[in-house]
Amino acid sequence: MSTSHRLVATGTPDSTQQEPIIQLRNVTVAYEDQVVLEDVTFTVYPGMFVAIIGPNGAGKTTLIRTILGLIKPLRGEVLVFGKPAWELKEERKRLGYVPQILSVDLHFPITAGEVVLMGRYARVGLIRRPSKEDYRIARASMERVGVGHLWDRPFGKLSGGQRQRVLIARALANEPDLLVLDEPTTGVDVTATQTVYSLLREFHEEGMTILVVSHDVGVVATFVDTVACVNRRLVAHGRPEEVLGSEELARMYGCDVAYFHHGRVPHLVVEPADGEKSD
Repeated sequence: MSTSHRLVATGTPDSTQQEPIIQLRNVTVAYEDQVVLEDVTFTVYPGMFVAIIGPNGAGKTTLIRTILGLIKPLRGEVLVFGKPAWELKEERKRLGYVPQILSVDLHFPITAGEVVLMGRYARVGLIRRPSKEDYRIARASMERVGVGHLWDRPFGKLSGGQRQRVLIARALANEPDLLVLDEPTTGVDVTATQTVYSLLREFHEEGMTILVVSHDVGVVATFVDTVACVNRRLVAHGRPEEVLGSEELARMYGCDVAYFHHGRVPHLVVEPADGEKSD
């Protein structure tokens, strides 16, 4: 673990011999002169499974949006697949993105299958109609995450866990090398959370590079190989067992922290100054 503001790969043994998939150098991002991220240097190599954690308002989603090229930094360099993130063209075919479920309009009249077909647009374009092969890949993506039977169901009528798996299927339909997820288990129950992360572990074991923002600190720690703690700056990083429970994490959350397993479900426990514990 390091207390500097840098994240270096710990993925597969040969991963650091390859070109980085994501590389941020001294990146500062501001909204209306308010600095949200400051001097962040962040490198992800092929084959890594990285979780970004931090308190509310720490800049986690801003970091993801910067990596996706949706926000240009005030200072610094952001490279994805070796190119500035906002200049990606053909490279977007290698990227799958799962947004926060809260950002999706559940009242829009669209079926689960149509949502997943949208994942093919980076390859077929917005003007062309999806081909039989696009439909095959979309259906296969839904089957892969266990929601193939929901093809004709209205997306807004699905449960939280089903909606999240449909969004993951949409990202998979793009056949990505890099999968980026922003709070993929917000609003879903413990069982659905375990299902989502079990799927991500399968994808990772097959060689996919995964970057996930999560508030489920204890849960992600059982699945990822690297944790990055963000609170405007990169506060700490390393293997989960090194980072969780560290002094840096305690300072980041402004309390004492402890990581433990309770049955099958891990928790991050915070202990305020008055000694009263809460999950």
